Amino acid sequence: MAEDKQNPQPQLQVKVPDELQAGVYTNAVSVNVNSNEVVVDFGYLVPNRASPLIQVVSRVNMNQRTADSFLKVLSGAIEDYKKKAAEMGGDANGVIPENA
Repeated sequence: MAEDKQNPQPQLQVKVPDELQAGVYTNAVSVNVNSNEVVVDFGYLVPNRASPLIQVVSRVNMNQRTADSFLKVLSGAIEDYKKKAAEMGGDANGVIPENA
């Protein structure tokens, strides 16, 4: 513990390039896992088509360790949101009524 106070970890900064600031919309996801990596395809299910089509809008490749970390961070963020939403009268999915 004393070592933590003597050698504090530097604050990690995240820089999002201008061309990525807007992000992309996704309503579909596919995950493929092998012994070396995890590949996550984020896609958009194109509406009003006779045969369903999902267009991949972003592919993320990561190693197993990063995938485990991502899962923990994402799960924690969703749980935090649901707790806050429940405090505001939201339902079990975190949906907050418009008049709240």
